Amino acid sequence: MTALQAALANKRVLICVGSGGVGKTTVAATLALRAAVDGRPSIVCTIDPAKRLANSLGLSGLGNTEAEVPASVLEPLGVKPKAALHAMMLDMKATWDDLITRVAPPEQRERIFANRFYQSLSTALAGSQEYIAMEKVWDLRRRKDYELVVLDTPPTAHALDFLDAPNRVLDFLDNEAAKWLLTPALKAGKVGLSLFNLGGSYVTRALSRFTGTEMLQELSSFMLTLSSMNEGFRERARGVRELLEDKTTGFVLVTSPNPERLDEAIHFHKLLQQNRMEMTAIVVNRVHPLPTQEQWADAATLTPTRRAKVEETLRELQVLAQQDLEGMAQLREACPGTPLIQVPRFGLDVHDLTALWGTGRYLLGDDVLA
Repeated sequence: MTALQAALANKRVLICVGSGGVGKTTVAATLALRAAVDGRPSIVCTIDPAKRLANSLGLSGLGNTEAEVPASVLEPLGVKPKAALHAMMLDMKATWDDLITRVAPPEQRERIFANRFYQSLSTALAGSQEYIAMEKVWDLRRRKDYELVVLDTPPTAHALDFLDAPNRVLDFLDNEAAKWLLTPALKAGKVGLSLFNLGGSYVTRALSRFTGTEMLQELSSFMLTLSSMNEGFRERARGVRELLEDKTTGFVLVTSPNPERLDEAIHFHKLLQQNRMEMTAIVVNRVHPLPTQEQWADAATLTPTRRAKVEETLRELQVLAQQDLEGMAQLREACPGTPLIQVPRFGLDVHDLTALWGTGRYLLGDDVLA
């Protein structure tokens, strides 16, 4: 049994990580599809705003709610899934709003939604997208009957942006500098904030000149409103962190064979191990296969002019394939003990179920690169 076959049979959460543009969405969708075909109710949760995933799964579009993939779309492949497959595209703002709707008292919700600091938290705060993605997975894992949740993570230039996301959100909510400035207002239990509430300090007067009293009032309102919910956020963030470290959660690191992406993958792998995350496999996507003997033989049967052009193309492919092989050797040396899975560069983008199923054959070891 290959590493990913074992993961699809035993893991409860698979998290596809890596930098942008390496095929995480395709890998995530393929894993969820194969799990459902094999009999485990599954869902793939993507961050990708494009329609590629929806189209690949035979759907016209995806939203922030779970959509079941019709079993009929697999019929042309001669495949009948033994369990249901669902998919959704995470809307960051809508997911934050759903969270606030669940945890905030009814009389405070609209005040939070209208606050500019909340709007920043739910759309632009560093780590916010990564946190809410894991929060969604934690919620699906806790409340739903999916045996496997597969997460396609946001494109992350730095691994720690993802791994530290729960702590970053809590740091924002528990910011000591903000609490120091807001102490008088917080102690007074006031929603409004004025220079008098803050003691008229030099720092406050300076902040007021740069940001305006109205902005400070909004900050005060935001901190006061959330202060009663901080423990709830802490509890959920702890749950997210425990989920990341759980043995039933596996990380699938997706990369491509070019040197820049390989360096990022090696760094990401090191950080995942340092943070005690369960490494399932490294998927090297879009690998150039070596030209086959049949291709060289076919080229030899062509007219001299065409033969020269085809052989030149084959030599170029051979150079690219050799570079990829050297990159793979570097990756094996830097990441010992972690299974390495190669998926070839296909002639066309993966945009339908046939291509998705073909990708799965390489991921699960049914087909292998020579």
